[in-house]
Amino acid sequence: MTDQLELFDVTIIGGGPAGMYTAFYSGMRDLKTKVLEYNESLGGKILLYPEKVIWDVGGLPPTRGEQLIQQLETQAKTFEPEIALNQKITQFERDENGHILLTAENGDRHLTKTLILAMGHGIPVQRKLEIEHADRYEVTNLYYTVQELKTFAGKRVVISGGGDSAVDWANALVPIAESVTVVHRRDMFGGHEKNVANMKASSARILTPHELTELHGQGDKIEAVTIQHLETGDIERIETDAVIVNHGMKGDLSVLSEWGLKQGEWGLIEVNEKMETNLPGVYAVGDLCTHKSKVRLIAGTFVDGVNALNSAKLYIEPEAEKVAYVSSHNERFKEKNKELQTAGAR
Repeated sequence: MTDQLELFDVTIIGGGPAGMYTAFYSGMRDLKTKVLEYNESLGGKILLYPEKVIWDVGGLPPTRGEQLIQQLETQAKTFEPEIALNQKITQFERDENGHILLTAENGDRHLTKTLILAMGHGIPVQRKLEIEHADRYEVTNLYYTVQELKTFAGKRVVISGGGDSAVDWANALVPIAESVTVVHRRDMFGGHEKNVANMKASSARILTPHELTELHGQGDKIEAVTIQHLETGDIERIETDAVIVNHGMKGDLSVLSEWGLKQGEWGLIEVNEKMETNLPGVYAVGDLCTHKSKVRLIAGTFVDGVNALNSAKLYIEPEAEKVAYVSSHNERFKEKNKELQTAGAR
């Protein structure tokens, strides 16, 4: 029975940049909106690098990840969408009226006319260090993300990994740590060329092709690591105060195939230029989707969200305008503009 559930026009699964901006635009189109987020807070993948500086969002100066989350969340709440956290959606079905019924792992149920999937690469899970008993050090000085750079001030830091985050963390920590050692399985790094060049020109010690093979410590704290050269087999012990591991992410998207969604390479959802999936009333945006003109930048996810929401609006109200009026001419902002003008006059 769904007659006792509140019905929403649009429900967005995913509270990252794509989901938050889509929620804002949904308000511009005067749609009753709900956002479902797996984590305890909004932010998506950016939660994993709150200290990293983001340069490529139009109109914004270089902005730390956590600040961008705060700004997007404030914007998303402009039209007061309902936000439900800790929602791992496991079940998708339709009721007798054709509305979409979603069920979360905790038993919560959500009823909606349309659904926008903004789940990124799925539920994000860090690839853990595959060394025996590594988990015992996670409460002390084994890290899978950097929340605050000052944690590592004056310390001997070993970084395992060669992607964007590993390179960025190395560059950020060199000025404040006692020493930085970067251990990577390959000679080539996956970070942006300029950032890799900066790291190589810094005082960081770079060891390739090497990998961590052992952690040494007393109790629950790492005191040293053993690394091995992958070609010669030579080993070296390095004393350390902190180990940061960045071996990439893996995401769980298996539930989407169970819902009947058409998936392409890497499990991404195939959509058309209107962000429509193969299921009526269901759309996909952001890192989750793939289409011919896809732009894999945060700014690109905003465009996805606008296109998906316009499609959802027409699905619900076929006679509606195809797009929203820009904010300078949108009726929904008249009162809000007055509030801002009044506040500025004080």
